[in-house]
Amino acid sequence: MASTLTHRPRRTEASAGSGGGRDRDRDGERWRDEADDEDGRRDGDEELEAGDCKELRLTLMEEVLLLGIKDREGYTSFWNDCISAGLRGCILVELSLRGRIQLEPATMRRKCLLNRKVLFKSDAPTGDVLLDEALKHIKATEPAETVQSWIELLTGETWNPLKLNYQIRNVRERLAKSLVEKGVLTTEKQNFLLFDMTTHPVTNDTLKQRLIKKLQAAFLDKWTKEPQRMDKRLLALVLLAHSSDVLENAFVPLLDEQYELATARSRELLELNPDHESSKPNSSEMIWAVMAAFTK
Repeated sequence: MASTLTHRPRRTEASAGSGGGRDRDRDGERWRDEADDEDGRRDGDEELEAGDCKELRLTLMEEVLLLGIKDREGYTSFWNDCISAGLRGCILVELSLRGRIQLEPATMRRKCLLNRKVLFKSDAPTGDVLLDEALKHIKATEPAETVQSWIELLTGETWNPLKLNYQIRNVRERLAKSLVEKGVLTTEKQNFLLFDMTTHPVTNDTLKQRLIKKLQAAFLDKWTKEPQRMDKRLLALVLLAHSSDVLENAFVPLLDEQYELATARSRELLELNPDHESSKPNSSEMIWAVMAAFTK
């Protein structure tokens, strides 16, 4: 409202005659109307920004699961045996990006990412049940474990019976319920002859398409051969989506020429040496350590 008043020309003393009062009333009404319009636009912008922020609150785990879920059927492919471990890798990267864990510093004996331990950094609540559950395990574990070990422990793929309690169970279902609460998915029951299964079809197709276009742009319009110049969350999403075998889903809608270009560039990125890339400035060691664990 201040800017509207500032740019409005001053009234001259001559105009403040018998009709000046009516003019001032009319001007006052116009000012109030314009102020209301301005407030309305501001409120609308704030609501839009709030909506955008709400969409951006998806965790890496939720984004990867959303990429893997079939829109109408509401479940991931029965043939995808990578997404379970991939989601555990997402948990480690998400905790690292939030400053809760880190890799131990490199030494002469432990330069390789796969040999370095995951160190607890902060137990401040993340606001996410899965992240806090994993963080609790990492904090309580002595001696510390490597990235690869943590992926196996959180997945339940360990031969140590004393550490079976580290497994985080029902990750996909819990993530799906979180996405339902955020209005991205819905819940249905489907009959598969011998059993009923709870499914979660996509209801917010706009958000999923935005996620897909963000991944497509990373390999087309915004492609860079230097991963350290990419946004860390986007780089993590790309690598983790590949590790979870859902990155291809983002490329399917592309035209043939774009598809070939995107897949070629993705192979170029995925064939990089994680140890070499993590040593570059502005690189995230945890992202590349998780990648190394999946490509060893």
